[in-house]
Amino acid sequence: MVLDPHTFMAKMEARMDFSTADKELLLSNANWGLEIASDMSDHFYSYMGRDPEMGVILNASEGRVHRLKETFVLWFHEMFTGMDNWGDEYADRRWKIGLVHVKIGIGPQHVVPAMATVVHEAGKRAIADGKSENLRDALGKICMIDLAFIEQAYIEVSSTAVLKETGWTEGLFRRLITTGAGAM
Repeated sequence: MVLDPHTFMAKMEARMDFSTADKELLLSNANWGLEIASDMSDHFYSYMGRDPEMGVILNASEGRVHRLKETFVLWFHEMFTGMDNWGDEYADRRWKIGLVHVKIGIGPQHVVPAMATVVHEAGKRAIADGKSENLRDALGKICMIDLAFIEQAYIEVSSTAVLKETGWTEGLFRRLITTGAGAM
């Protein structure tokens, strides 16, 4: 159950209807995205820091929050630039980001509301700065694509670990999940 980030990106673009027009709009607003990225980082980590579980993760090492804020600014700006027109390099980086979230223990219950905070705060800022609804929609779409990468990383890592540990086939594992879900 190994994810191909390039195929996944293409699939998410289609599912989200992330269009050429969306990409052009984000790219034409890349300077604005960079301008607000630090403020968005402050909102994001203020939100995350209010959660006791996340507080432990965020403060696990000296200077981690500062480093994470710098990384956030880069990540946020990349959503506007697309790095390589939202192609393979973008997909590879998003996949690595998802794996890092899994590795350091940031669970889906933290990631989803945190991304909602990004979308909400960026939307408020876009309105305040007179940006179009189309830009807010395009940013929302790419945020959801990025979120899908993080969420999929949890599934892929968990599934791969179970298959490796048990020796089960992928088909058996999927049947067990379906059966288990039906019993809940």
